[in-house]
Parts: sequence; C-alpha cells; structure tokens
Amino acid sequence: MKTICLYFEIHQIIHLKRYRCFDIGRDHYYYDDYENDRSITEIAERSYIPALTTLIEMAKDNGGAFKVALSLSGVGLEQLEIHAPRVIELLHELNETGCVEFLAEPYSHGLSSMANEDSFREDVQRMCTKIQQVFGQTPKVFRNSSLIYDNEIGGIVADMGFKGMLTEGAKHVLGWKSPHYVYHCAYNPDLKLLLRDFKLSDDISLRFSNPEWSEYPLFADKYMEWVAAGPKEEQVVNIFMELSALGMAQPLSSNILEFIKALPACAKEKGITFSTPTEIFTNLKSVDQVDVPYPMSWVDEERDVSCWLGNVMQREAFHKLYSVADRVRICNDRRIKQDWDYLQASNNFRFMTTKETGVGLNRGIYDSPYDAFTNYMNILGDFISRVESLYPVDMDNEELSSLLTTIKNQEEELVQLNEEVSKLRAELKKADAEAPAKKTTRKPTAKKSTAKKPADK
Repeated sequence: MKTICLYFEIHQIIHLKRYRCFDIGRDHYYYDDYENDRSITEIAERSYIPALTTLIEMAKDNGGAFKVALSLSGVGLEQLEIHAPRVIELLHELNETGCVEFLAEPYSHGLSSMANEDSFREDVQRMCTKIQQVFGQTPKVFRNSSLIYDNEIGGIVADMGFKGMLTEGAKHVLGWKSPHYVYHCAYNPDLKLLLRDFKLSDDISLRFSNPEWSEYPLFADKYMEWVAAGPKEEQVVNIFMELSALGMAQPLSSNILEFIKALPACAKEKGITFSTPTEIFTNLKSVDQVDVPYPMSWVDEERDVSCWLGNVMQREAFHKLYSVADRVRICNDRRIKQDWDYLQASNNFRFMTTKETGVGLNRGIYDSPYDAFTNYMNILGDFISRVESLYPVDMDNEELSSLLTTIKNQEEELVQLNEEVSKLRAELKKADAEAPAKKTTRKPTAKKSTAKKPADK
C-alpha cells in the first residue's frame, strides 16, 4: 500500500535596508521594518491563513486519516509572532488535531551546515527548543534549509539523534533509483531518508495554474491517478513544497485550495494513505543507502547549491560571514546573536546569484546581484567590527580555543545536570504516587484502652 508524505515549509525573508559604506560604525540596525511588516502581512493573508485553515478542515473532516508535516524557521516564526499572530493561532489549532508533525530545521534558515559544524548544531538545537516551547513537540525528523544534504551533513544529523531527514530526490544522485522508497545515509545507516518527488511536487507548486502546461487544468482525481500509477512495490510518495505556494505562487483564484482539500478523498478511493515522516520511518525499512558526496538541494534545475555559492561574490560573502562564527558562538550579546541569525539567512546569498534560472527572482530593493553584494558586505563590515570589538582579531587561536572548550564543557555539564534533575523529579513523582497506596494498605493497629484500672483496696 502506498502512502503520501505531504510536507510544507514556512520561512519568512528578513528584508535588509539600504546601508551605505558611511553608515559603517554609526548605524547598527540593518532592517527594513516597513517592508518586513508589509510582506509578512501580505503572505499571511493571501497564503498562510487560508492554507492553514484548509489543512485544519482536512484534518477534522477525515477522522485522523489525513496527516501533514510542517517545519518553520526560527526567523520566520519570530516574524509571525510579531506581525501575524493569527498564523500562530492556526498552527496551534492544527497541532491540536493530532494530525501534524513539526520537523526541525536551522533556526536561521542559513547555510551553516556547509560552513561550521558547531554553529550548525547550535542552530538546529535552538530550533528544536523553540518547537518544544511553542507547540509541545520534540522534533524527531530534520530538514535542512532548502533540503540541502550530503553524506557529511547526514552524518552530523544522525549524530544529533534524529531518526530521519528529508532531502531532494535529485536525478544526478539517484540515477536509475526511484524516490518512492525509504533510503539511509551512506555515513550512518541509522539516519533514514525521504526523497522528494520533484515532478509531483512541482506540478502543484510551480505548474498548477499555468494555462500553457499540457496537463492544465489539473484535478485531484487525475493527480491521484499519477500517484497510484507507479509500481505496487513502491512504498512512499514524498510531496514537499513551501506553504506559500498555496496562495502566492499559485493564486487562490486558481482553486488550488479546493484541489488540496479533495486529495484525501481521491487517495482513499485508490487505497492510498497519508503518513507523517516519523510514522514512515517507524513502519518502513530502508532499501538502500544514498551516496551524496557533494551538496544537493531542491533549488533550480541543477538541484545543487550554486544558487547561493555559484559565483565569486557569493563565496566571498559566505566565507567572510562564517569567519567570525566561533566568536559569535561565545558571545552573549543578544543583538549580535539576533543579527547573526538574520545575516545567515540563505536569501541574502540568493539575491547575489548571476544564474539564469528561468524562474523569476524578486531581488527586493536590489537592482542587480552586484547591488545586493555591495549592500550586504557593508552591513557585514559593521557587524564584524562589532564582534571583533568584543573578541579582537589579535586574540590568538589558543585563547579562543580555550574559551570554546570551556563553553562546550559547560554545555555538557548543564546537559548532565538537567538529566539528573529530570531523573530525580521522576523518582520523586513515583515516590509521591506510591505513598498514598502504602498508607491505604497498612493494617490498623489496636487502640490502647484509656480506661483507668481500678485501685486495689
């Protein structure tokens, strides 16, 4: 029996403002608040609110048969909390249906997995903590920014304790293999992988409303026939996309939400179910490893990382940013930490691309990739000077290494202490529960007579 893994990503771009070279050292605020408010309000009203409302209705109408997975970036979640709290309310309502699994991803939606392992681990752990605090779920499955994955990243993710990971079913990696099976990491077989079916995913997220598409108009029953048409032994069909595809890339006037809402009924007719990633990893075994020596992603035709690191400007900005990664990690300045999250976000590098992708790229305030590079590097120059004022460049490697080691030891000690506290609390709770039982089963003792013995005459 086939099952569908339906997954949506929620991430919100943090727009930078125009920042001139003479602002360096004078202005430490880098963001266009008006544009951030305007853009997230628009996407919430046109996409997130109607899309989440539809998913909630699907979960309630199908008696637990419909399942969906979501992941949010930390920077996106922060913006929703400030500018679009209604979206957070709907996410809670969806969570209460018991039909959604929240996945982990880097808090910053950045590229730290390819630059600095310690920063990457911290980025992911902070997002896990945020998901636990907001939604009460502890993520067991991970997805990297834009599904970036290679063997080394998979090994790190496995070492962090995740059960599985989502990534792209790129043809240059799979070759003759089908994405419709569970695979595992080449460096650690304990990490299972779900590979995106990019054709079926892009049919919805990119082509659905295109009247020039040969399959236009697409209806749910026809789409489910495509899903069912594969070999019977194929286990799972992974349909991954951004939630903003429902309402932004594909306008509501195209009836995209009616199409999505009809999928469960059409799937049921074909004997196809819906499952969360954790359910799939629990119930299905891996059929083989996937060897990915170089990073792949779900972006552009190449399915690689060239849209972020494909030219000299992007690589210069990338290496410059992560040159201070270790110093930022030991920093306790809240503003620097927040700026670090926002400057890591992958869209900052995407704006600098010189590739012809065939898909329209909105560069926001920038006239060209060179304009984006100049503005970002001005901001980065000020940011790095702030970091170096706390931890100067002349701080030798030995001193910096000593600080990092101390912090790492403290983190490990805190983890051990938290485990001990949790263990003691469990024992105390158990003792409290057993105490009343012992009290009720205790045999009553004979009462001593209080009558006075008559005196001898």
